[in-house]
Amino acid sequence: MDINLTLIGQSIAFIVFVYFCMKYIWPPIMQALEERRQNVADGIAASDKAQTELAAATEKSEAIIEEARTRALEIMDQANQRANQVMADAKSDATVEGKRLVEAAHSEIEQESNRAKDSLRGEIASIAVAGASKLLDREVDEKTHAALLDKLVAEL
Repeated sequence: MDINLTLIGQSIAFIVFVYFCMKYIWPPIMQALEERRQNVADGIAASDKAQTELAAATEKSEAIIEEARTRALEIMDQANQRANQVMADAKSDATVEGKRLVEAAHSEIEQESNRAKDSLRGEIASIAVAGASKLLDREVDEKTHAALLDKLVAEL
């Protein structure tokens, strides 16, 4: 193979072409590749950060849910305690009211019994006076009649 002017011309043209490419074409391509690499790295970092934040948010939400469950159980316990207290209060009130009603009924029965006794005493006295009057065949005067009734009532 001969080295001739064509080969030297082609070599110079190739060298100029390589220099031109290295000076004007290669830097923008490298810059675009570097920007793309940086964007991908930023995206991966953002993804990792978002995943970390998601895990933290998940833990926080689970903690809030657990706290809400605990609070709900406390509220239910308080409500049950209050219901039991209300039932106990109502029971004691009902017991007191029942005792009061029984005492009132006993008192009323005693009063009715006393009224009935007084009424019976009066009737017995008038029957006794009527019987004595028939036995004596005369009417007892009113003073004597009242005295006899009082004495009879006292005896009964």
